[in-house]
Amino acid sequence: MRRDTRWRTGDELPPLEIPVTRTLIVAGAIASRDYQDVHHDAELARRKGSPDIFMNILTTNGLVGRYVTDHFGPTAVLRRVAIRLGAPNHAGDTMVLTGTVERVDGDTTTVRVVGANGIGDHVTGTVTVTVPPGTPSGGAG
Repeated sequence: MRRDTRWRTGDELPPLEIPVTRTLIVAGAIASRDYQDVHHDAELARRKGSPDIFMNILTTNGLVGRYVTDHFGPTAVLRRVAIRLGAPNHAGDTMVLTGTVERVDGDTTTVRVVGANGIGDHVTGTVTVTVPPGTPSGGAG
C-alpha cells in the first residue's frame, strides 16, 4: 500500500480476514440491541432453517466501516456506507474483506467493498470516506 500519495481510482486495499466466531456474532447483536434468536441461539436458528447462528447487518456494517477507516487513518470520516447482504456469515466462517477505490474527488474517496466467506459474498457495497487535507494518506497496512 502506498503511504506517500493520495489514493487513485483502481487502487486496492489489502484484504482483511475476519474469523466469524460465536462471540463476535453474539457481541455484535447485543451491542446493536438486536435480540433476534437467530443471532444467539443455535438451536432456534436451526429450527428456522439455518445451520447455525449468523451475523446481523449492523455488525457487518461496522466491520465494513472499520475496514475502510483502518486504511485511511484515524482522521478519516465515514460519509456514506451502502451495503447489501448476501450469503450469511455463520459461526465458524471466515469473512475476507477486499476493497477497490472507485472514485476520488478531492479529499473524498469511494471504495467498493466485498466481504466473502466459504459460501459466497456476504456483503457488497460502497463506502465513501473523507480524509481532511494535509493528513497523510494510508492507514494501517
